[in-house]
Amino acid sequence: MTNTEKYRFETKAVHGTYKSSMHHDSLVTPLYQTSTFTFSSLDQGARRFAGEESGYVYSRLSNPTVAEFESRMAELEEGEEALAFGSGMAAVSAALIGLTKAGDHILCSKGLYGCTFGLLELLNEKYSITHSFSTFLTVEEIRASITDKTACIYIETPINPTMHVINLPLVVAVAKEHGVPVIVDNTFLTPYLQKPLALGCDLVIHSATKYIGGHGDVVAGVMVGSTNLIQGIRKTVQKDIGGILAPFDAWLLIRGLKTLPVRMDRHCENAEKIVEKLKIHPKVKAVYYPEIESSFEKQMKRSGGVLAFELNGSEESVKKFVNELSLISIAVSLGDTETLIQHPASMTHAVVPEAIRKEMGISNELLRLSVGLEFWEDIWRDLESALDKIS
Repeated sequence: MTNTEKYRFETKAVHGTYKSSMHHDSLVTPLYQTSTFTFSSLDQGARRFAGEESGYVYSRLSNPTVAEFESRMAELEEGEEALAFGSGMAAVSAALIGLTKAGDHILCSKGLYGCTFGLLELLNEKYSITHSFSTFLTVEEIRASITDKTACIYIETPINPTMHVINLPLVVAVAKEHGVPVIVDNTFLTPYLQKPLALGCDLVIHSATKYIGGHGDVVAGVMVGSTNLIQGIRKTVQKDIGGILAPFDAWLLIRGLKTLPVRMDRHCENAEKIVEKLKIHPKVKAVYYPEIESSFEKQMKRSGGVLAFELNGSEESVKKFVNELSLISIAVSLGDTETLIQHPASMTHAVVPEAIRKEMGISNELLRLSVGLEFWEDIWRDLESALDKIS
């Protein structure tokens, strides 16, 4: 039992398992900005390379600052171990490469981040690793979608950018029948709002660039799962491909984690208010936000800080609306302190062929809004002013 198991999430986010006595009594996690580590003897170096002695060797393999971030993420996600990467896509790539071989099949949620879709196409083209999509709505559909070649199930929930929610316990139940591991991209909700591992999933991935960092000043990724899964990927895919996280970026992420619960509460509060305003505006055709239904009460604590909406009008109206915004920035990331808006069809999901985009529910009129930490009425005033200027 760790010293922090008795504490709530908010306390764990601040303290982790960090012990200042192990770091010259520094209150804040030190930044170990070094590429390599020295050995007291040749024999010690040999033992560390052979895995016979714990300790650091080279920062591509492990680093104390990165290890502290990994430890905190594992604890917050309630997993055994975590592995940090230089980007969210490095984490996604490592997971999919680590769990598949040539000729395998990946079953995916019907809606994915554009670069994840691009990676799947690349794996198919180069290694004949095929993929297909499922709505995951019923046991029958999931069973019918799994083949004898299915190596893993990959899910976004909520799905980017349509905000559709996947019933994770339902998917897990069927996946376990077939011995297929379930990977979940938990970027939109973070471990504060959703814990896929506690629901039976096998691997959780984050673009830590988003809410984990929270300040738009770092690009990073992380995965959390069992020691067996993580060590397998650490010793092969990450070591040999090298998509590692830099120590300074890990240091920024540790700092970001300390305020994660406070920030997520504010993101949620602001998003909920904006959703209610957009729903009743005459120039808004539809709003997409994962309102928590009874079936998802145990899966999600709240619905997060991202929403999507469609306007009544043409693509030109959409362009005019976005260009009229002044407080809200046009940018493709999310989870920052600032409110950001983007057009998925021409930005994050432009790589997805139009026919497939439409099947995913991504129309040319759809906009994604990452609601920031500003005073919510200021955010709404900017949206309302821009809406008033379109026909």
